[in-house]
Amino acid sequence: MTVLRRPRPVTAADDTSHFDCGNASLTSWLQIRAIRNEAGGASRTFVSMDDAAGVIAGYYCLAASSLRPDEAPGGLRRNMPDPIPVVLIGRLAVGLDYQGRGLGASLLQDAVLKSVEASRLVGARAVIVYAIDDAAVSFYERFGFTSMPGSARCLYLLVSDAEKTLGEVAQGTGSTRG
Repeated sequence: MTVLRRPRPVTAADDTSHFDCGNASLTSWLQIRAIRNEAGGASRTFVSMDDAAGVIAGYYCLAASSLRPDEAPGGLRRNMPDPIPVVLIGRLAVGLDYQGRGLGASLLQDAVLKSVEASRLVGARAVIVYAIDDAAVSFYERFGFTSMPGSARCLYLLVSDAEKTLGEVAQGTGSTRG
């Protein structure tokens, strides 16, 4: 039985060279950019490790971002400054050997939880993601994300909705979508 660790910050000691999620862009980003972005403060990358195999099973990264009000639907821009503060899930990927086991959902849950925590410290209206393909759009929609008008691959989840869902899950009263 494979035991995966809860996501933790990536470090320079992590071997990213063996990670392959089947998407060249997501694979190479972890291998080439994650540590540099971490060091430069551009984003924070979190990895889930398979300690027995000594490999990264999956990862995601978060960054502070913003939206122009004209990019956002009414519920997202209502009573917000210009620009609208958001947390961006910049990347989320699961290694080929770990796909189909629910790791993507677990990584997303952790990313949303950390985004909610960040919003309490610095303020953010929503969590946004730019889905890499149509399958990714469907994945995010299953977890309550909504496509932005005019941009089917840019999706958002209001922090207030995320807080409500996380609270229901913690109390055992939440329902699973999809």
